[in-house]
Amino acid sequence: MKDRELSKSIIHVLTHDAEHAYNYKQIAAVLGIKDPYVRKRIVTLLDQLKKDGQLDELQRGKYQIKNGAQELKGYIQFISKGGAFFIHPNIQKDIYIHPSNLNHALNGDKVLIKIVPFKGKSEGKVIKVLERTKKEFTGVIDGNKNVFFLIPDDKSAKTHFFIDRKNLNGAKKGQKVKTKFLSWPKHVKSPQVAVTEIIGNPGELNVEMNSILAEFGFPTKFPKRVLNEVDLIQEPNYNIESKKRKDFRSTTTFTIDPHDAKDFDDAISVSFLPSGHTEIGVHIADVGHYVKPDSYLDKEAFLRANSVYLVDRVIPMLPERLSNELCSLRPKEDKLTFSAVFELNDECQVISRWFGKTIIHSNHRFTYEDAQEIIEGKDGPFKDELLKVNQLAQKCRSTRLSNGALNVKSSEVRFRLDEEGEPIETVLKVSKEAHQLIEEFMLLANREVAMKLAKPEKNIKKGVNVFRIHDDPSEEKLNDLKLYLGAMGYQIIRKKNKPITYSLNKVMELAEKRGELDLISPMIIRAMSKAVYSIDNVGHYGLSFDYYTHFTSPIRRYADLIIHRSLIDFLAKNRINTDHKHFTHVCNHISKMEKQAVEAERASIKYMQVKFLTKFIGKEFDGMISGLTEWGMYVELNENKCEGMIPLKSLADDQYFFDSDTMTVTGYHDQKSFKVGQTIRVIVKKTDLYKRQIDFGLVSS
Repeated sequence: MKDRELSKSIIHVLTHDAEHAYNYKQIAAVLGIKDPYVRKRIVTLLDQLKKDGQLDELQRGKYQIKNGAQELKGYIQFISKGGAFFIHPNIQKDIYIHPSNLNHALNGDKVLIKIVPFKGKSEGKVIKVLERTKKEFTGVIDGNKNVFFLIPDDKSAKTHFFIDRKNLNGAKKGQKVKTKFLSWPKHVKSPQVAVTEIIGNPGELNVEMNSILAEFGFPTKFPKRVLNEVDLIQEPNYNIESKKRKDFRSTTTFTIDPHDAKDFDDAISVSFLPSGHTEIGVHIADVGHYVKPDSYLDKEAFLRANSVYLVDRVIPMLPERLSNELCSLRPKEDKLTFSAVFELNDECQVISRWFGKTIIHSNHRFTYEDAQEIIEGKDGPFKDELLKVNQLAQKCRSTRLSNGALNVKSSEVRFRLDEEGEPIETVLKVSKEAHQLIEEFMLLANREVAMKLAKPEKNIKKGVNVFRIHDDPSEEKLNDLKLYLGAMGYQIIRKKNKPITYSLNKVMELAEKRGELDLISPMIIRAMSKAVYSIDNVGHYGLSFDYYTHFTSPIRRYADLIIHRSLIDFLAKNRINTDHKHFTHVCNHISKMEKQAVEAERASIKYMQVKFLTKFIGKEFDGMISGLTEWGMYVELNENKCEGMIPLKSLADDQYFFDSDTMTVTGYHDQKSFKVGQTIRVIVKKTDLYKRQIDFGLVSS
């Protein structure tokens, strides 16, 4: 356990019993730590936390959280039952808040809470809402001539929103609308909102997709001032630019992307050196050449932070003239790039590296399918170069995995749509060597750029940087994972001197052989910490890298544009970032927007799943139990990977209950049981497009 994680655990123990003081032995006992070395570290960390102002030493060696019944600032996260958790960076286990103690807080709000005792435990009580994180809500209008409410799409809201007649702004009952938060008076049951935009009629594809975007805070249009700024950007004179940059136009260069991609932000160049080594250039669209700091374009890109990929559309971070034209590394066109160039031996070891501004001319555009066919033996353009790059990529991959990287294999379900955007079939996207080829060289470039910017070097000062970090998983989550996997017949067997990722990879290998990988992989991912952006480099656990950042996708990620600017400043002027506060704010914002982009994508996929299965109501499918709760069994259909739920109350043959110890759903009378991974036959009983919900019924065996 790292010092950072151990400190969080200490804070957690003391926070949850804020009125008492503990010595190091008592804390170690609560945490179940017997290792004498780790217990000594607790002593050191207690003293450090006292110096940092987080703890009081009431008597020698006995510590209490600062101010006893401590007040803490953090964020609210709602749960399905109506209560919520309080999220705080220094507390490993979230603090439960009963619905009666929420004090008008909504999901995501920044709040001040007080730790209060309840039935021998500690809970949180919201003292004050400090900031309404979400200020816009989408939903459907309901009500009558005198009283109107918004039924929000965001199910975490747990309340309806009152709309005064004067704030309807032309909207009518039954319409999907976008609203802005006005107020929530202390003694009023519902918060008040005003309609700002009529989205349309529920059930229409375009309306629902725009509703999802609005729900997660993403605009569908660029402001006029941004578009005006883009119109003024001129195509570069590439011959002039080539004199300022390293010229790769005569070097074999290609892109590999999905068949429907329009924004090509990375290309690979290949040169065979006299030494027998290979020079690989990772060329990234030079977005920073066009997007200047503090411009309207830059500010809009920062606000969006990511491109958002829904099932049927892309909401780009940058206007299409940039993302699909000027910046996109299209074939047979000169393009400005920012590159990481490596000399590699046959083991994919970096012999030398170079970073700088370049100009390229892509010779060919491969789709992943095209590249994979050549890898598997088919003739095609630039076959020798492609095979060599793939050989090196597989060496890189093998080394990375042997160093402890997590090898999560997962398949993605995509929908094939007709001309009206209706889903007509599901397509399973499987990662093959062509995908791994691009992935490995993007990982290499990202790692090496991070090392260049941050790894200590003699007589060279390094500044504040934006890292992509992935912390170690908590022991609590790992223990929960062991429980889930154990119920499915898998064991996490830790090997001496091997990271736990080694054991998890073995579990996934076995799951792949058993045909259960699609169930196991999400479980393992959920047990891991979430990757985020931070100025505090703790390394990337999943990749087993000490240094990692994002450099390779500046068309669709603002983080990469930041790194481009930092790297060019460092290379050209040896100028470094020093503003910790600013970059902490940047990291928090882009991490938040990334999370919302992922949630928006999932919401669009779920909507399409519901829409797709609507035409199969009454039809039977084979499926696998993917999750169990006290209210139902989640089932993923084998044929199309759509997921729905069998409510336990719908099982008429017995009274069923969820046993969290055995991770089973069991009948009270006949003891018939169900477990995760079990194959069952279900019937599609009901779909609800508004709730994005699918209900299955169990077909008796």
